[in-house]
Amino acid sequence: MDQTAKKPSPFARISFNQWIALVLTVLALIFVLENRAHVDIEFLLITVRSPMWLILLVMFAIGWLAGLLTTRKRAR
Repeated sequence: MDQTAKKPSPFARISFNQWIALVLTVLALIFVLENRAHVDIEFLLITVRSPMWLILLVMFAIGWLAGLLTTRKRAR
């Protein structure tokens, strides 16, 4: 008898929501990497000159952290 068991693909274990999150993350990173010009950012009384990709990456991280902190785990 043939005892070979097929292993499921690693991609089969990824849920639909995880695929959407992955696609959105890749799109966000592409957007960030395409915006490399230096810009002046004014926040309160401080002006900072920085590459736009760095500012966008920081803002992305702040938004991700805010979303992480505001989501609640659902009771089962």
